[in-house]
Amino acid sequence: MKTIIIILAISAILFFIFQAFVLRATSGTETHAYKVLNDYGSFDVRQYEPALFSYVVMKSDSYKSTSSQGFRQLAGYIFGGNDKSQKIEMTSPVAMTMEDSVTMKFKIPEGMSLDQMPKPSNSAVRFRSEPEKVVAAIRFGGWSTDERIAEYTQKLKELLAEKGIEHNGNFSYLGYNPPYELINRKNEIIVELSTQEPLKEK
Repeated sequence: MKTIIIILAISAILFFIFQAFVLRATSGTETHAYKVLNDYGSFDVRQYEPALFSYVVMKSDSYKSTSSQGFRQLAGYIFGGNDKSQKIEMTSPVAMTMEDSVTMKFKIPEGMSLDQMPKPSNSAVRFRSEPEKVVAAIRFGGWSTDERIAEYTQKLKELLAEKGIEHNGNFSYLGYNPPYELINRKNEIIVELSTQEPLKEK
C-alpha cells in the first residue's frame, strides 16, 4: 500500500512539474494583439489589430476531426514543410471558423511579410491579410467539444441580442493551449460586429 502511495505521489509531482514547464514554455508565445473596448462581464468587445495569416480550408466535420486535420497541415508548414525548410514561430490562438466549410488559421509572426513567407510544400496552405476588426468574445475553460462550442456560441448570441449589439453571424472558435497543456485551458468564441455605433474603450 505504501508503495502505491509513493508511486502516486511521485507521479503527481512529476505531472505538476511538467505542466509548470509547459506553462513557462508557452507563456512567451506571440498572440494577436487587441484592446478591450467594452467589458460586459460575461463577454467583452475588443478591437484586433490588422494581421497576416496562414490558413487551410476543410470540409465541415466534427471539431476533433477538423481541428486535427487543420493543425497537422499548418503545423507541418511552420515546422519546416516549405521550400526553404524554414521553421516559423508558433503563435496563439489557433482560429477556426464555424461555417459550411471550416477555415483554420495561424497568425504570421510580427515582422514577417507575405513576400517573406516560404512556399508551402502542401498546396492547401495559403495566406491572407486581414484588416482591423471589432469583435465580441466569450471565454470558457477546459476541453473543447462540438457541444461546448455550440453552447457558448448560443450564449454569445443571446448576450449580444440582450444588449442590442449587431453582428455578422460568422462565429469563430479560438484555442490557446497545446493538447499537452492540461491546466488552465482557455478557449473563446468570437464574432465580428456589424454595428456602426461608436464603442467606448474601457
